[in-house]
Amino acid sequence: MPYVDRQNRICGFLDIEELENSGKFLRRYFILDTLEGSLVWYMDNPQNLPEGTSSVGSLKLTYISKVSDATKLRPKAEFCLVINAGMRKFYLQANDKQDLVEWVSALNNATKITVPKSGEQVAHNTTEACVDTSGAMKQVSYKTEIIAGVPIITTTQEKGEDQNGADRSVQRKPPGQLPYYLSRSNQDQSVIKAGYCVKQGGVMKNWKRRYFMLDDNTLSYFKSDMEREALRVIPLKEVNKVQECKQSDLMMRDNLFELVTTSRTFYIQSDSPEEMHGWIKAISGAIVAQRGPGRSAASMRQARRLSNPCIQRD
Repeated sequence: MPYVDRQNRICGFLDIEELENSGKFLRRYFILDTLEGSLVWYMDNPQNLPEGTSSVGSLKLTYISKVSDATKLRPKAEFCLVINAGMRKFYLQANDKQDLVEWVSALNNATKITVPKSGEQVAHNTTEACVDTSGAMKQVSYKTEIIAGVPIITTTQEKGEDQNGADRSVQRKPPGQLPYYLSRSNQDQSVIKAGYCVKQGGVMKNWKRRYFMLDDNTLSYFKSDMEREALRVIPLKEVNKVQECKQSDLMMRDNLFELVTTSRTFYIQSDSPEEMHGWIKAISGAIVAQRGPGRSAASMRQARRLSNPCIQRD
C-alpha cells in the first residue's frame, strides 16, 4: 500500500512496463512528491541504494492528464492502472485491488490536469550508456520524450547486477509467493509468512534486502527467494520480543521493527506500514502458539534451568 514517508511524500512499490507494449513489468519503488511536482521511480527504496544513485524514471505531474483503472485494457495484467501522459501511456501493476484504488486516487489528487495542444509533436531520443552503480557495471538504454516542453526520461531496457551480484531487473512475482523449492506440499512445517524485507547487518551496519520466511518454530532469511540455504535461522524460542522500533527516528527509517533475541537485536524494515504490522503480528502469534500465552523467553529459560539440574543457575 502507498504510505506517507518522513518527507511527506507518498511512496511504495509498483510494477511498471518500462518498455511500452512489451508486456514485461518490473518491480520499482515509486515516490510521489507533490512539492517537487514529480513522480519518480527507483530500482529499490533509495534508503537501500548507494548514496547518490539516480532514479530510473521520472514524470512531471503537470503533464499527467488522467490516471485510471486499466484492468479492461490489460486483462492479462492483474490490478493494472494507466497513467496518461500526452502521447505516452504508462501501465503499472499494483499489489492488490485496494493498492490499485489508493494509487489511482493519490495520483489523481496530486495531478494538475493539462492537455497538450493537438499540433504539438513528441521528440524521441534514445541513448545507451554503461553506468557504474554500487560497484557494478550495467548496460542501460534511456528514452527521453520531450512533450510540450516537458522532458520525460525512462529506461527502455536495462540489465545489471547489484552489489551482491544479484540481477536487479526482476520481473513481477505475486506478493508472498514462496521459492519454487519451498512449496507447502514439501515442507515439514507450514510457512506462516514469507516476503522481502531490508535488515541491518550485525557487523558493518549496512542495509540489505533479504527474503524472510516464518514457520512454526523459526524465522529464517535468505539472500533471495531462489536460494536453498538460509543465511541465518533464528529460533523463535530465543526471541524475547518483537515490536515497532523506537529508534526509527534516529535511524531515519520508515516501517522499521525490531526483533530482540537473547544474543542480538535485529532491525528489519518493511516496504509499508501494513507489511510491518503484518510481520509483527505473525511473529508474535507464532511465539504465542509455540510457548503458550504469557510465557516469555526469560520464563522459558528459567523453566528449562529448573528442570535440568546440570545447567548452572545464574
